[in-house]
Amino acid sequence: MGPGNTTMMVTEFIILGFGDLKELNPLLFLVFGAIYLATISGNLLLVALVITQQVLQTPMYIFLANLSCLEVCYTSTVMPKMLLDLLREKRVISMVGCIIQLYFFGALGCTECFLLAVMSYDRYLAVCRPLHYPTLMHKALCRRLVIGSWLSGFTMAAASQAAMISSLTFCGDNEIDHFFCDLKPLQKLSCSDPYLVNLVCMSLTALVTMAPFGLTLGSYWRILSVVLHITSKTGRQKAFSTCSSHLVVVTLFYGTLILVYAVPLAGQVPAVNKTFSLLYTVVTPMCNPLIYSLKNRDVKEALRKLGI
Repeated sequence: MGPGNTTMMVTEFIILGFGDLKELNPLLFLVFGAIYLATISGNLLLVALVITQQVLQTPMYIFLANLSCLEVCYTSTVMPKMLLDLLREKRVISMVGCIIQLYFFGALGCTECFLLAVMSYDRYLAVCRPLHYPTLMHKALCRRLVIGSWLSGFTMAAASQAAMISSLTFCGDNEIDHFFCDLKPLQKLSCSDPYLVNLVCMSLTALVTMAPFGLTLGSYWRILSVVLHITSKTGRQKAFSTCSSHLVVVTLFYGTLILVYAVPLAGQVPAVNKTFSLLYTVVTPMCNPLIYSLKNRDVKEALRKLGI
């Protein structure tokens, strides 16, 4: 800035949230609060079941317990602040707080990509290599895959993205037209050239989402080719039921990500962006335990033993 420029540097942001629906804020608080409680209780219940029920202590359910734990953390990076903002007039977040939220949201999202890919590989072994499954997917490998998913998510793209965003200069407008600190709304507020930052961030995002997504598609392609060669109708149904819950979760997760980050309209129209973002930050984490419990006989039996 030149010596005569009096533009103030931004040290905090105003979260506009659902500002055009102020009169509905109490109702939105009740709805989102109920969804958040359902998400936390449903996912923690699945974690508790896997820990306490011997029949569920297999690789598939260990991965599921980690996914449920991940969903609790994922939605908790956004929902508590969003609920609080619905009850107050001044919706402010500091620059540091915004970068921290962006980092954890990105890290947990990357972790989910890796974990879903690991779960698809597990389903591939279960369907395509059933006789060798206990030997191939042993507890040591299961543990390494889980740890690797979490470490990869927290040390790869998310850290680089947060560092790149923090290198931008923000001055003048400090209103984020969203309900949390997301990548695109932040870039729009920068008064420095965001081209390089945007290029790096998008490249990293593509790397950590498309690589696991490719592995997931590859696993299901192999599963499909094996299932189509099963002559028995009962055998095909059993094979599909083994993968159906995970396939639904994958479709929900990647479908909503594509809507938000790959569809041009979502990035240009804030209302559309917010609506699609609600799907993967609020709706999907709530649906996952329902999907696995409703379609899984072992989970139903474990719930019955607990009298639930």
